[in-house]
Amino acid sequence: MTNNMKPTRLEVKVGNTLMSFETGLLAKQAGGAVLARIGDTQVLAAAVQAKKPRENPPEFVPLSVDYKERTYAAGKIPGGFFKREGKAREREVLTSRLVDRSLRPLFPEYFNTETQVVTLVMSSDSSNPADIAAINAASAALMISDIPFNGPVSAVRLGKLDGQFVVNPTNEQREESEMELVISGTREGILMVEGGGDEIPNSDLVAALEAARPELDRLCDMQLEMRELCGKEKTKVEAPAFNPEIKKHVEEKAKAGVEQLLNSFPTKEVIESTISAIKDGLIKEMTEKFPSEKTVSYQVKTLMEEIVYNISRSILLDKRLRSDGRKTDEIRQITMQAGYLARTHGSALFTRGQTQAMAVATLGTPDDKQMLDDLEGKTFDRFMLHYNFPSFSVGEVKPDRGPGRRDIGHGHLAKRALLPLLPDEEQFPYTIRIVSDILESNGSSSMATVCGGSLSMFDAGVPMKAACAGIAMGLVTDGSKFAVLSDIAGLEDHYGDMDFKLAGTRKGITAFQMDVKLASGVPLNILKEAIEQATKGRNHILDLMETHLPKPRPEVSQYAPGMARLSIPKDKIGQFIGPGGKNIRGIIEKTGADIEVDDDGNIFISSVDRKCLDAARQMVEYFTMEAEVGKVYKGRVVSIVDFGAFLEILPGKEGLLHISEIDINRVERVEDVLNMGDEVEVKVVDMDNAGKIRLSRRVLLPGGDTGRDYSAPRGGGRGGPRGGGRGRR
Repeated sequence: MTNNMKPTRLEVKVGNTLMSFETGLLAKQAGGAVLARIGDTQVLAAAVQAKKPRENPPEFVPLSVDYKERTYAAGKIPGGFFKREGKAREREVLTSRLVDRSLRPLFPEYFNTETQVVTLVMSSDSSNPADIAAINAASAALMISDIPFNGPVSAVRLGKLDGQFVVNPTNEQREESEMELVISGTREGILMVEGGGDEIPNSDLVAALEAARPELDRLCDMQLEMRELCGKEKTKVEAPAFNPEIKKHVEEKAKAGVEQLLNSFPTKEVIESTISAIKDGLIKEMTEKFPSEKTVSYQVKTLMEEIVYNISRSILLDKRLRSDGRKTDEIRQITMQAGYLARTHGSALFTRGQTQAMAVATLGTPDDKQMLDDLEGKTFDRFMLHYNFPSFSVGEVKPDRGPGRRDIGHGHLAKRALLPLLPDEEQFPYTIRIVSDILESNGSSSMATVCGGSLSMFDAGVPMKAACAGIAMGLVTDGSKFAVLSDIAGLEDHYGDMDFKLAGTRKGITAFQMDVKLASGVPLNILKEAIEQATKGRNHILDLMETHLPKPRPEVSQYAPGMARLSIPKDKIGQFIGPGGKNIRGIIEKTGADIEVDDDGNIFISSVDRKCLDAARQMVEYFTMEAEVGKVYKGRVVSIVDFGAFLEILPGKEGLLHISEIDINRVERVEDVLNMGDEVEVKVVDMDNAGKIRLSRRVLLPGGDTGRDYSAPRGGGRGGPRGGGRGRR
């Protein structure tokens, strides 16, 4: 291994695509920098650590990860008033989380130096997504840097097309894929999984994890080779020194109390308050006993953390009982109430143990869709799910600074779970927004959001394909012993080895997300057991949900806007809208309804007042109707000529009422019977291939229907085609 800064390039085939890695040319002042390329998508990852470590190791890895998309990568200039990239967009936040969750477990214990990893999308071909390149480039940059990192970790995306797994599918293939998952892992095991599908069976998820294994190994081997060629010497991480007397005293004073506490299966509040009291007492006592020791507080907190960690895991593995007394596959008590809020379109209060979510569904018009402007272009989203985690949900005081990365990530996971179950837009043209406010939290609030979101849409009358529920699975392992936990609480998440969330219907899985704290990853046999155990738990929750609200309400909420969808040929859009929007404005003014027309000829009508909706729909239908031979219309005289009158029988559609068809008696002058603006009933008696309409009033009068053949050509003169004679006045 050498510190060689010369340009180095390696490439490896992953699936059917070639991925290359370059270093030694760009960002040479960073600790490590690698440019990864898939197709014409290129991502630069740069890793840097602070010059000096912190005095005491923090409670978490001091790592920050940022993924940023430069719009120049796709040859675009940012839209809007500010012509430069600003606040991270949702996709950038979600990708930052993917990279972070892949890297974080591989930093050594007691690591205490601020470290930053930045990934920049510098070229985008709009076909190969950049997130996979970002994860691999970030790991490679850390591998060749002096930053202590127990990698490598690699990542691939898997799709499924025509029953076959596809590694790193293009954006076009992703749109047709039956399932999608991003997997990252080391050579020893899986570290992170995120994805979803259209009610996929458990076997597909397991098979996808197995299919990814050889691809991950090839990418890890490539990173190891790059490190051998140009890696720097790693900074050593020294374990903090503990005063032997302090350690002995803390263990003697705390172990028995913590063991007794956890064996009594207390509530979350009792655990937190009791451990906090023991900790504070020991800090005060040790500070008085060792006044010259500067790190007493840190030593006591760290030692207490280890004691609670070891005892809680020992009780679980030896007694197969959890911190709240449940069995490993037991789910906490669940209650729910749909329609809890009075004036919302749909609401549901979902409570599981000490986790409570208030999910509210709001139905809007197509105009409420969210526009997304990404590197690949503009798209419109008809389904939004926003997750909020106020500090009062965990009894804390904290200012609300807007949604953080965790909030955005949890909301995206719940959205992924529910999205495949929404009705088609053709069937249900509403825009849907769900807001989940977490009112109380002790584990797996994102899965409570899935359950509450499903119930709230049922309550709003959204005709979903099926109900959806979610459950979070945990893991505690110690060598040959392990326990898979259903419905993990906060303490089990904190001291456990895995957080594996699965959501879906009775038919199959729609979303999943897994994070592992073990540097070696989790073996597939344990993941299989977790997936099967999660299925049983999910079905139990669905049983309860279906007992409470078995199917969507038959009608949308009375407070939601009524919606109607009509369509017209594209070439008729301008005629329907009218000059300067005259026709649409007239309907809106008369009915108070909202009307939107898209470029495909779809017309959306919405109004909270159902009578106004029906009136607007009738008027729109009137404007979009086509004249039919043999049908009677009320026409308005819009032009008089020597040989007859032109009547508007439908908006924008006129027909000729020949002077001979005005009355059963001979008419010398049209003005003797009709005047401009008169409205009379007429019948369409003929319509030629050019769309010219011939009308008759005479056939509607007593004795006027003589069985004349109107399809026969008429003579010239007064019976000539429109435009003959003097023409229109």
